Amino acid sequence: MLTSEQDNLVKIYERSFRNNWSSDAITDYGTTNTLTYGQMAEQIAKLHLLFAAAGIAKGDKVAVMGRNNCNWVTVYLASITYGSIIVPILQDFKPNDAMHIINHSDSRLLFISDPIWEGMDLEQIEQVQAVFSLADFHRIASRIVEAVTWDGACQAFAQHYPNGMTPDDVHYDDRPNSEIASINYTSGTTGFSKGVITLCNALASHLKFFFETKRIFPGCRHVAFLPLAHAYGCIVDFLGSLAAGGHTYFIGRTPAPKILLQAFKEVQPTLILSVPLILEKIYKKQIAPQIAKPPVSWVLKVPYLSDLVLDKIRQQLMDAFCLTGEHAQVIIGGAPLNKEVEDFLYKIRFPMTVGYGMTECAPLISWTPWDKSRAGSCGQVLDGYMEARIVEPNDEGIGEVQVRGEHVMVGYYKNEQATAEVFTEDGWLRTGDLGYIDQDGFLYIRGRNKTMLLSANGQNIYPEEIEAKLNNMPYVAESIVLQHDNQLFALVYPDYDAIDQAHMDRQTLDQAMEQVRKDLNLQLASYEQIAKIQLYPHEFEKTPKKSIKRFLYTTVTNL
Repeated sequence: MLTSEQDNLVKIYERSFRNNWSSDAITDYGTTNTLTYGQMAEQIAKLHLLFAAAGIAKGDKVAVMGRNNCNWVTVYLASITYGSIIVPILQDFKPNDAMHIINHSDSRLLFISDPIWEGMDLEQIEQVQAVFSLADFHRIASRIVEAVTWDGACQAFAQHYPNGMTPDDVHYDDRPNSEIASINYTSGTTGFSKGVITLCNALASHLKFFFETKRIFPGCRHVAFLPLAHAYGCIVDFLGSLAAGGHTYFIGRTPAPKILLQAFKEVQPTLILSVPLILEKIYKKQIAPQIAKPPVSWVLKVPYLSDLVLDKIRQQLMDAFCLTGEHAQVIIGGAPLNKEVEDFLYKIRFPMTVGYGMTECAPLISWTPWDKSRAGSCGQVLDGYMEARIVEPNDEGIGEVQVRGEHVMVGYYKNEQATAEVFTEDGWLRTGDLGYIDQDGFLYIRGRNKTMLLSANGQNIYPEEIEAKLNNMPYVAESIVLQHDNQLFALVYPDYDAIDQAHMDRQTLDQAMEQVRKDLNLQLASYEQIAKIQLYPHEFEKTPKKSIKRFLYTTVTNL
């Protein structure tokens, strides 16, 4: 546990606001909305007054749900520095699932994007005292007195600081790193989603690691396009940058590669966080066709000339990502990177590295700078912060990866059974991943011990949850959800009794299954969508416990 004041999470931001008062802190990309550190500190002070007026006590939960923007991050930091617990909710969750999270987390305030709120009902989130818009903090709904408004908080701020706020006015109550900072719900469908309890210590430990390795520094620039409700983007692009005195630009919509490359050109980021999908699309659409056509394909077979061509491609990529400077690099996380793409990028020495983590570790477990990394690995376990071991390795040294250290969660909120299951008796966290560690300490992930799948953008997908919904649909007896080429498809063993009663022929059945697919997708988040339902002629083979032997069907990919 980090105990020095220098490493205290709240004090880190207190110092950053004071030291960087006049510097730009955050910008909504594509707009004129930019806040300096001083203006952000003022917004946080107003939110503290709003929290107090609403009766929020230290340790109460404040939920935030919406796309990346300046107000989202201001609410997050206001909660951390006030002493409350922030509950970030992915904007992709369906309204019913989001309301379940809000209720399960015992959240008392909700800050939300207006379009998302349209599908919700205050009567179904009984502990929430008030709901505020992430657009401009206007009050959307309330159970408390009329005086608790953003305008009221602004008036109270003017009374507290009649001569304006100054850097010396930034002082937050002491909050030890042993307190809970956030509850992050894993990105499965909510009925099965678990709330990861993250201490201030885990976040502060990440920041200390970033400072020591110079991954973040005063004046660093970030383009935040990964969802901030994900631990990966949150800890680096937002929390890391603002702790160091950097400037982060938030992209509030799903970014196409074209939009991202334009943003990189304008911002000139010093570090880029990405998921594999971005690089894979660029490789597939721009690089692969280029190197497949003659005469380039011929030249690549000639040793000296091939180096010249590869150097040119590398420079094109460097220019596209605007990577300059000593620390410029792309860090990939959230999902495995296509091996062909990774091998090519290593071949041309593109400054790209792959990290490994999970929400339960806030999230970093391993990472190594690009010039010291190794193809196929997830870098080295963070020395001094995290430890890893391989349990019950096979002949190839592959076994379950288990970890412990500064970043590991306390447990799952209000879920003692799941917490007990995920920790070993001697206190190590079971990651559910299979891998090995080489003699130099590089970690390699070779598969998942769990059935969890990952979308192309890195969201966790739990097939059993989708199957539970699918199995309740008409004409479906049982099902398995599988993944192929970053698409989900469902194997369905039909309910032949229902089909016979309906006097269906094959064409009618196919039409019914297509309707089932569409109806199912209405219940699922965007990253859980089923691309196709494929009929299976027999009941699935099962264990004595009547669980489907899933591994027998993983190679069925008739899409």
